[in-house]
Amino acid sequence: MARSLYEWLWQHEFWLPPGITWEDMQETEDIHYPQPRDLLLSIPFALILVAVRCAFERAIALPLSSKLGVKDKQRPKAQPNPVLETFYNTCCKNPDESELTSLAKRCDLPVRKVERWFRRRRNADRPSLSKKFCEACWRFTFYITSFFTGLAVLYDKPWFWDHRECWTGYPQQPLQPSLFWYYMLELSFYWSLVFTLPFDVKRKDFKEQIVHHAATIFLISFSYCANYIRIGTLVMVIHDASDCFLEPTKIFNYMKWKKTCDSLFMIFSAVFLISRLVIYPYTVLYNTYYYSMEIFQPFFGYYFVNALLLILQLLHVFWSCLIIHMVYKFILQGTMEKDMRSDTEESDKDEEREKVREMEKNGTVCFSNVTSNNYIQRNGSELLNNRTHLTNGHVKER
Repeated sequence: MARSLYEWLWQHEFWLPPGITWEDMQETEDIHYPQPRDLLLSIPFALILVAVRCAFERAIALPLSSKLGVKDKQRPKAQPNPVLETFYNTCCKNPDESELTSLAKRCDLPVRKVERWFRRRRNADRPSLSKKFCEACWRFTFYITSFFTGLAVLYDKPWFWDHRECWTGYPQQPLQPSLFWYYMLELSFYWSLVFTLPFDVKRKDFKEQIVHHAATIFLISFSYCANYIRIGTLVMVIHDASDCFLEPTKIFNYMKWKKTCDSLFMIFSAVFLISRLVIYPYTVLYNTYYYSMEIFQPFFGYYFVNALLLILQLLHVFWSCLIIHMVYKFILQGTMEKDMRSDTEESDKDEEREKVREMEKNGTVCFSNVTSNNYIQRNGSELLNNRTHLTNGHVKER
């Protein structure tokens, strides 16, 4: 059964153009072709990258965050409550009004305190600023290393300058050692991202990130097995180009260097939109769809690799829409909007408003900086609705 499945999976009709068989891809002492078993090396290499990342974040990125003034926000802790904790872990992290009422009765607590408990508990699960900083530092270090490695590997390759050369002699294109290690570096990195996915910072496009990682791993693996090495290297270097600017943008944002962050964001936006919406479609999509047909007739591998490349392009369009929206806000407001992919930390505004109401009922007025559109600092002692509350409970119109 296993042998039949193996023979069916590796039919040359799936992987090679018409007229080419596996016998034509036999290796010699001087000529080596990609072998599927080579991909297994990416798993231990990925684990090594995970270990290197942990050491890097602990020994370099975390101390660097302290020196650069990246401080974690002090978050009020939720009081221990077994009933609420069990509901939080097993049922729902953001209960609706009816569930809050039911839980309040079970715990013999006011509904507002139960709501506050869930708000604080959700905030406790959100990643700290230093964690985000360390993750961005690691990814920036990898992307900048990978990008310049790709340029060094491809600079003297003919297909880097003339894209039709991607198909010259295909599929009988020998595998060079530099291309092998470049592939292993990229594939191992994306496997490492999959391994650390449960522990990394979760953003609003978490599902799209999973699709992106899966499509990337399948694309790299399939392109290696089918000897689409040349087109694969172009895909990887194009993707790394914009990522080199994304991560430092996050880093300066966490450092609160606003102007530097805004400048890098605009550079990143331009590089991303040009590389993913212009260079990628022409250099990769048009290349694989049209130029390859000058060499061979369509076959399963041709359709499959184009489908994976199109999935990546759809993700490019999705992220481009987010970026264009942020650029539009930047032009209107003159400052970069918060990353729309990030999860917003909840505040205790409702809790502090309730304290203000209770103090006013007791005849005492307390003005705090609870919210910028309702109250001013204490020394201002006035409401933005042009009313002044007196200590005797009366209201005087200004």
